[in-house]
Amino acid sequence: MTHRTRFCTFCCVNLWVAVPAYNEERSIGATLRRLGEQSDREFSLVVVDNGSTDGTAGIVRDFAREHPGRNVRLVAEPQKGTGAAADTGLRYAIEHGATHIARTDADCLPHPDWISAVRRALDGGLEMVSGPLRPRTDEFRLKLWERRLLPTVVELAALAGRYRKGNQDPAYLGPYLMMPGCNMAISARLYEEAGGFPRTRIEEVHEDRALVNRVRRLTTAYGLRKDMVVYGSVRRLRAYGLIGTLAWYADHRYTPDVVDIR
Repeated sequence: MTHRTRFCTFCCVNLWVAVPAYNEERSIGATLRRLGEQSDREFSLVVVDNGSTDGTAGIVRDFAREHPGRNVRLVAEPQKGTGAAADTGLRYAIEHGATHIARTDADCLPHPDWISAVRRALDGGLEMVSGPLRPRTDEFRLKLWERRLLPTVVELAALAGRYRKGNQDPAYLGPYLMMPGCNMAISARLYEEAGGFPRTRIEEVHEDRALVNRVRRLTTAYGLRKDMVVYGSVRRLRAYGLIGTLAWYADHRYTPDVVDIR
């Protein structure tokens, strides 16, 4: 197979955003509001309710009702797992006309210019793109060292990923890049060609890493953009601690009894 380095400039991008959600009634309202406040509002939104037992679905329905001019969809995925829910969301978007799909999570706050940054990256020729993950400051009263800890964890995990044996293979066309699932965008045709996210639980496989490695076998048209910023929850960092969080991201060498921190 001849790999692609880039496609032509996308003149007719039909962009969707997919948000997997499980028991996120405390967080998803803020995520939806931030998406509603994007400087570029030319996108559709699909939220995947992954078997929530709380008010997550109702909050999404309320948001859709309060924003009748926006294309907001709510779909259900009973198979538990971030991989399964994310895959359902992206494939739903593709089935409904998406040419490109961005993903964030229901406990994250995309920067107000996030969609604009995604679109610039796609227009620039990338087929898959990610950007910085920074800590939310609205969940807890963070100390200075805590504000810096999440970026440090991400940087250390990215560095370790470059040397991780599973990320090294002569068949890979380009270098390993850490692309968090909560801050990622991809073209529909590359997603389908790569086979999508593995339909797994979060404690089984890091579905974002698996997708990156699938893409690396097909193209070099993937990269990182500094202006594509998402603010992520620090609740796992607080629950697992620094060492536990690093071990979690390093092939689940640490897996707590309760994985879904709420």
